Amino acid sequence: MSRFEIVSRRLLAPTVTLMEIAAPRVARKVKAGQFIILRVDEQGERVPLTVAEHDLEKGTITVVFQEVGYTTRRLAEKQVGDVISDLLGPLGRPTEVKHYGRVLCAAGGVGIAFIYPEVKAFAEAGNELTSVLAARSKDLLFFVDEIRALSKELHIATDDGSAGYHGLITDLLSQLLERGRKYDYCIAIGPLPMMRATTALTREFDLPTTVSLDPIMVDGTGMCGGCRVTVGGEVKFACVDGPEFDGHQVDFDELAKRKRAFFEEEQCLLNPEIVRLEQQAGGKRG
Repeated sequence: MSRFEIVSRRLLAPTVTLMEIAAPRVARKVKAGQFIILRVDEQGERVPLTVAEHDLEKGTITVVFQEVGYTTRRLAEKQVGDVISDLLGPLGRPTEVKHYGRVLCAAGGVGIAFIYPEVKAFAEAGNELTSVLAARSKDLLFFVDEIRALSKELHIATDDGSAGYHGLITDLLSQLLERGRKYDYCIAIGPLPMMRATTALTREFDLPTTVSLDPIMVDGTGMCGGCRVTVGGEVKFACVDGPEFDGHQVDFDELAKRKRAFFEEEQCLLNPEIVRLEQQAGGKRG
């Protein structure tokens, strides 16, 4: 088995791929909440991906990603036996795992893959888990049985009502919290709007909440500053200070703006025809 060889892959949902990669050194050291940065090939950009699982005996790590941009689409084209050019990790601070008591785990979209190792770690620490998973529709849900097996309660929300509660995850979370049941800790991972709304809700109930942030990253060692976020009025680097932070202290408005910094360039890569037409029309991009 070659270094960074793709050992197995499968489609979890439309545009969502699970990929097991040979990386024995990373597998020996990675902990819940940490991530890796990889390049598909020598000309590719560096992209961070959370490690969903690891296998010490096989020397592999498992990542789950959604095809949302040029690089993740390129990565999805890779097949078993292909090799990833570069892989660096584990990076970031591990999740602070301890016995909190009753833990509320909320995940949306591909965040379900990211919260899975957290759920396992909190369960192993003796916590009583209530897990809430959300997606646009039933066919975009995955790891449901695995997370159910580790949770005392499992709730599902879908935007279209094809599974579980018909509506937003925050509406379902609100119902759970308003029942008066006491939770000691919450972790929320998913799209930025979902995490922002969840932390606004848990703040009302004085429920400590951790979020896992995914700003733009380049080197993953705190040198480039691309992943800076403001937490509690202080500038932090998500790659070395995070990726997990106190959700009640995160400046989500600033983070949303920074995540769109290269939106135009990304669209050009995904739609080269746009660039060609602008060039023909005499358009110019800076």
